[in-house]
Amino acid sequence: MTRPARVFLDGYNLALSQGTGVATYARNLSFALGRLGHEVGVLYGTRASPSSAELIREIAFFDERVGAPPKWLVALRRSRRLLRAPFGELGVPVPITGRVVATTFRDRLPHFDEIWNSQDLFQQSSTHQRLFNTRLAVDIPATPDLMHWTYPLALRARGARNIYTMHDLVPLRLPYTTLDNKRRYFRLNRMLGQVADHIVTVSEASKRDIISLLGVPEERVTNTYQAVDIPRRLRELPMEQVQAEINGSFGLEAGKYWLFFGAIEPKKNVGRLIQAYLASGVEGPLVIVGKKAWKSEEELRLLHDDHVRYLVQEGSVLRTRHRVMLLDYAPFRLLVNLIRGARGVLFPSLYEGFGLPALESMLLGTPVITSNTASMPEVVGDAALKVDPYDISDLVQAIRAIDRDPALRGRLAEAGPRQAAQFSAERYAARLEALYARLGIAPRAAQATPEIRLAAE
Repeated sequence: MTRPARVFLDGYNLALSQGTGVATYARNLSFALGRLGHEVGVLYGTRASPSSAELIREIAFFDERVGAPPKWLVALRRSRRLLRAPFGELGVPVPITGRVVATTFRDRLPHFDEIWNSQDLFQQSSTHQRLFNTRLAVDIPATPDLMHWTYPLALRARGARNIYTMHDLVPLRLPYTTLDNKRRYFRLNRMLGQVADHIVTVSEASKRDIISLLGVPEERVTNTYQAVDIPRRLRELPMEQVQAEINGSFGLEAGKYWLFFGAIEPKKNVGRLIQAYLASGVEGPLVIVGKKAWKSEEELRLLHDDHVRYLVQEGSVLRTRHRVMLLDYAPFRLLVNLIRGARGVLFPSLYEGFGLPALESMLLGTPVITSNTASMPEVVGDAALKVDPYDISDLVQAIRAIDRDPALRGRLAEAGPRQAAQFSAERYAARLEALYARLGIAPRAAQATPEIRLAAE
């Protein structure tokens, strides 16, 4: 029997304390690779110092504050790293043996057969790219057959095929909505487009951008889309329990509130969303779940206007007299229940490479209003209402239509899960299998892996 292919991913976003859309992508990719029978390795770049003791390496993976080594050892390691800098970085295995009780991290960890770490790898690669505009090499003993970087990074696994996922090119298409250094971002992505063994993306819209803006030949870019799945135990939780949890947590009544979840930043268009909600005159509060990111104060400015302002702090919940509720975070199970109980999910993003929140909501049978731009039309099909995200009146009309038309709500609730099924874990694995086969990575017998998790965990 031939050995399974050894496929590695990076832990660039997986190491973040709170998940992002890219972290969800990486986690779901790891599960899909496990289903295809590959041996999955994950390469992290945490701040944890290397150690000859396996237990300390395992502890440091879960807690970087394990303790600083002696100063002389730090100096020795820095000197050694400087000497080998031209030759690249070295990955060190992290044994995950169960000696550290890691149940807290269970929902954040990817599927893996082996974990590796190279101290501050991603910061090192960023510096390397700024200085030399080339990829920093990293050595992983027993070289992987394929290194799938889940984000554009100035890194390459020496001796392996290196492919990169470019989710979107928002910093180039909507430069005013991100903090990226646009020159550096362009140089990095253009370089990867030239030297990568292949480029992967998540929608036809993103594929067109990669071809037109970076000049990558069409045959070197593959759209695999993404997987959308939520554990059945949460999808099928009786509505009585859903109602009890959202009512007990926030005093909300199922079917009587509106929901947005995602980062509060210019790209997500939260400012226009709030303006449209207030103008629509619909009853029921608007619940906004998401971390305040860049320029969030501008997106939320209307809530602090003298004509709107009447803010009441109730624990971690901020309300207005128009019953707009702001939540920084909702635990996984509660977020799923919030989606299921919403009268509608509002996701009028200005630009999305894929748009997971819309599809997750559709999978749960909740009516969705989203944008008619970028990837959203191809992703949601006819199973959501699509609006011009720059036209507030268009969004107002869509909110009123869903609010006043029970037949429309019923049609969208029925069509949503059917559309979301096109992006099931099984279909995603099949698309990956076809891509990897073209790169010479043959699948093995499918194996059971944990369920794919929700993007907004």
